[in-house]
Amino acid sequence: MTTDTVSPLRQRMIEDMNSRQLCAGTQRGHIRSCKRLAAFLSRSPDTTTIEDIRLFQLHLAETGVSICTRNRIMTGLRFLFRVTLRRLDLAAEIYHIREPEKLPLVMSRDEMKRLLAVAGTLKARIMFSLGYGCGLRAGEVVRLKVKHIDSAQRIIRVEQGKGRKDRHVMLSRDTLNLLRQWWKVRPSRYDTGVPPEERFLFSGHRPGKPMSTRHLNRLFHKAADAAGIKKRVTLHALRHSFATHLLERGTNIRTIQALLGHSKLETTAHYAHVATGMIAAVESPLDQLSQPDKKAKKRKKDPSPA
Repeated sequence: MTTDTVSPLRQRMIEDMNSRQLCAGTQRGHIRSCKRLAAFLSRSPDTTTIEDIRLFQLHLAETGVSICTRNRIMTGLRFLFRVTLRRLDLAAEIYHIREPEKLPLVMSRDEMKRLLAVAGTLKARIMFSLGYGCGLRAGEVVRLKVKHIDSAQRIIRVEQGKGRKDRHVMLSRDTLNLLRQWWKVRPSRYDTGVPPEERFLFSGHRPGKPMSTRHLNRLFHKAADAAGIKKRVTLHALRHSFATHLLERGTNIRTIQALLGHSKLETTAHYAHVATGMIAAVESPLDQLSQPDKKAKKRKKDPSPA
């Protein structure tokens, strides 16, 4: 984040975040949280009182701010008060609300086929294929470089994904063929001076920058509408569908955990709740009521010893 023309308080907070190596997205979110509090108070956040904290949290609740957004705002403010201002008394007044657990929306195999069939361009089809076929997040798709594709071993190396973790995912034969087709027609106007292995597969509109996830999101929703998908799916549904369909096919859950890059098995286990194929295959006890009882075979008594 830039520190040009900012207040001393914001610059100090930015320095605190940089020293802790918070990612740019987290830093932007924390700064937005502080701006929101400043707008509510109509003064600098460093003048906040305990009563101000109480009233601000009440304001967020009364104005219908979602629980997820409220928690993100309060996380940013807790960093400000606990780290930058060293006001532990104010940080102690901040609370988080338990978020409702919602099942992720998953697309069926038929919906995935329709989505890929109506993808408007070769680039869109490849990016959707990487999301569904490899379980990549949107940011991981747009940041792919030539060096990440290992066609010999048929794997893709994901560098510094969520949680600053590297991992490997499979590279299907169909996806590899699509990537080779794309490389032949890929725009190369921003490749000057960039080593071949460092070139982005999906370049943006600025030299040395990848395509934005916002652009990819627009392509996805356009294709979902064209495919007639009525569910309120998001781009992340490709990753959800990847994990769920693997689970339904009997893939070991530990393998799925490694492919997704989850630290905890409990996170991956959530997909068992949306694996409709597995759930539908379970026989209901109600159906068993109409079936004839199986008579237990009588055990033959062992002959008494002579």
